[in-house]
Amino acid sequence: MKVCLDTCVLYPTVMREVLLGVAAQGLFEPIWSERILGEWSRAAAKLAPAGQVQADTEIAMVTAQWPKAKVTPPSGLLDRLWLPDANDVHVLAAAIVGHADVIVTVNAKDFPRNILAEEGLSRSDPDGFLVGFYASAPDAVSHAVSQVHAEANRLSGQEWDIRRLMKKARLPRLGKALDTDLG
Repeated sequence: MKVCLDTCVLYPTVMREVLLGVAAQGLFEPIWSERILGEWSRAAAKLAPAGQVQADTEIAMVTAQWPKAKVTPPSGLLDRLWLPDANDVHVLAAAIVGHADVIVTVNAKDFPRNILAEEGLSRSDPDGFLVGFYASAPDAVSHAVSQVHAEANRLSGQEWDIRRLMKKARLPRLGKALDTDLG
């Protein structure tokens, strides 16, 4: 399954790391465009100049890990597409060019299901998307989350409760499922 990841799920860090950790387990193939990655970098720059440097480093790492993930929509495709927020058309175009099955985003209102269906696409929020994978491949998702959890603990110098970490990452249903099964 090919999945177009919108900027809003690539940045923040924990959500991205869980999604890409699940992708690394072979459950889906991520795709994005240069513009999606650029939006991630610019969003990080708004926090601090060092944020952009870190984001650019992380972008280089994910680009190296998934060299086939980057797609380039032709301008003609961008011109023919419409979404309620014109600034999101590039995401739809990337999904089409990349032959994605689904767009993972937290921006439900800007990606109406009927418009996506016309292009053979669906939309999922990251929490529901990951909970679906957890139901079908719990070991793979648990492995990905445990790696992110360990890194969060290492970087923060504190012990994060899985459920609290997932809730902070806007993945509360996944956190509840993991806490129920692992707790």
